Amino acid sequence: MMPSGALREILELARWAPSGDNTQVWRFEVLGADRVLVHAWDTRADTVYDLDGHPSQISMGALLETMAIAASAQGLRTDVQRRLDSPQERPVFDVRLLPDPALVPSPLVDAITRRTVQRRPMSAKPLSTAQKQSLEAAVGPGYAIAWLESFGERMRAARLMFNNARLRLTMPEAFEVHRRIIHWGVERSPDRVPDQALGVDAATLRLMKWAMHSWRRMSGVNRALGTWAPRMQMDFIPGVACAAHFVLKARRAPQGIDDWVEAGRAVQRLWLTLTHLGLFMQPEMTPLIFTKYVRERRAFTQAAQLHGLAEQLERESSALVFTDALTPVYMGRIGTGPAPRARSERLPLEQLLVH
Repeated sequence: MMPSGALREILELARWAPSGDNTQVWRFEVLGADRVLVHAWDTRADTVYDLDGHPSQISMGALLETMAIAASAQGLRTDVQRRLDSPQERPVFDVRLLPDPALVPSPLVDAITRRTVQRRPMSAKPLSTAQKQSLEAAVGPGYAIAWLESFGERMRAARLMFNNARLRLTMPEAFEVHRRIIHWGVERSPDRVPDQALGVDAATLRLMKWAMHSWRRMSGVNRALGTWAPRMQMDFIPGVACAAHFVLKARRAPQGIDDWVEAGRAVQRLWLTLTHLGLFMQPEMTPLIFTKYVRERRAFTQAAQLHGLAEQLERESSALVFTDALTPVYMGRIGTGPAPRARSERLPLEQLLVH
C-alpha cells in the first residue's frame, strides 16, 4: 500500500533519520492510514563496527524518534511495539499513529532534514551554559552527558581518535566496509557516504581512491607511507578544532535490544536539538565499539597484531571516557561553523517501501 496524507508526510521525514554509514537499515510496510510496520535489520554479518548489532539498534531508535517528532506536526503520537517473535537481528516494529489533541508540534521538526554530519574542523568557541542545558534536557532523565571541552580534554580526545584511526585504517575487515560505503566523485549520495564529505584534502583523497582498489594495494600504501595524513585530517585536527567532545551515558546499563533502541531515540533528540541550536556534530563511536570488543574478549579481526593495539586503545578510552559507573552509549564532537557542502542524502520513499 502506498502511504498518503499524514502518514506519507511522516515517512518522508522519517527516512532522514541517521544510520551508520548511511545504510538505512529499515523498510516500511504500510498497513493502513494509521499503521506501519518497520522492518529493520542490523549489519553484524558484514560490518566490523556492528558485531553485536548495537550501533544498528541505535539507528533504529533514531528512526522511531524521528517518526514520533514528525507525527507531532500532524497532531499524532506514535505507539511503538517491537514484535517479540521477530529475530533481534531483523526486528519488526509495529507503529500506530494515534490522534492527540493535546499534543504540541515539536520544535525539532524543521531540524530533521537539516541534521547532518560535519567531519571538517569547526569553531572552538565554547558552548554556552544555555546550550549545554538544552542538550542535557533533550536526552531525558535516563541519560547524562559528559563534556570534554577544555583544550587539554579536546587534545586527549583528539589523540584517542587519531590512535583509534590507525586501527580502523590498517584492519582488513574495516577496509571492506570503507570500500563498500564510500561514493567516489560526488558531494551527495542517496545510499552511501560521499567522498567529498570525508574531510580530507584532494591529494589524500586521490591516494585513498587509488589504494582502495584492493587490500593488497592499501596495505602496501600503509607500509610505504603510513596512515598519518588521513588520521591528521579526519581525526586529530577536527578533534582539536571543535567546541567540545561529548559522551552520552546511560544511567542504567543497556540489557538488550530495547534499551539500545531507546538510547538511539535519545541520540536523535540530542542531534536534532543541537541542529536546532545552529550547531553541528560528528559521531565518534569507534572507541566505544572497540573498547567493548576488548572488554568482552570478542574476536573482531584476523590480523592478530591489531588486538594489542586495541587493548592499548581500551586503556586510553577507559581513562578518558569510562570514568564513572554510567555506561557510555554514544560519543561525538560538536561545534559551530558553516554547514558542510557535501552530505549523505536518502533513498526516495518509494524505494523504502515493502509490500
